[in-house]
Amino acid sequence: MDDKTASGRSNTYSLQPTPCNSSSPIARRHLHDELLERLRDCITSGELPPDSKIPEKELCERFGVSRTPLREALKVLAYEGLVVLHHNRGSTVSPLTMLDLEEAFPIYARLEAYAGETACSRLTDEEIADIRALHDEMVEHYRQRALKEHFEINEAIHERIQAGARNQTLSTLLRSISSRIRRARIVANIADERWADAIREHEDIIAALEARQGARLAELLRTHMENTFESIRQGLDKKSAGKRSRNLPLTSDRL
Repeated sequence: MDDKTASGRSNTYSLQPTPCNSSSPIARRHLHDELLERLRDCITSGELPPDSKIPEKELCERFGVSRTPLREALKVLAYEGLVVLHHNRGSTVSPLTMLDLEEAFPIYARLEAYAGETACSRLTDEEIADIRALHDEMVEHYRQRALKEHFEINEAIHERIQAGARNQTLSTLLRSISSRIRRARIVANIADERWADAIREHEDIIAALEARQGARLAELLRTHMENTFESIRQGLDKKSAGKRSRNLPLTSDRL
């Protein structure tokens, strides 16, 4: 497949901020978990961008909740590094900095590598076949350049492998970091070359999983995340350069 334009220059693709999943009121029985998930999605999807003030009154009305559960959820998101709480001044979405990503990505890569190695011996044949089916669907979205659908299935594949480790502590640790990883991937542009490389990396990952080669899968997942981080770094550097060329304010560590 030709991954370049007729002029010979590579395309880049970016995910556009989208409204989080639903605006309907939340059932009281699962209030905390559901509210937390929706708020997290509002931030990681880009609907609430970095450094923006969190509109508490609007969100309370939107989700049909009072200020108390909303603020409790915001405290959890602050612990995850997605929100900054200001004493008597509400809260804002945390800035996206290269320092944060440099800290988060290596930890996430190693945790996921361990999850993959463990999952090789614990996933059933049927579960592995389901992951292969997701991969095939993701490849088709790549061919159609359907970035949003590709991104969603990509995440599902990683989540299935992580869940296959059957380790709740590991899942909790990964979840505490994954929101920052997802937000960075949405903000950054994806170059054609990296998208094609990622597909090839995923093919190797699925092959190692099917062969139940735990050590190889761990190495492939770690390398995949390292390459993803480098791609994000390059994409964010280009965005920063664009802001400077338009004389927009930009600090040294904020993206």
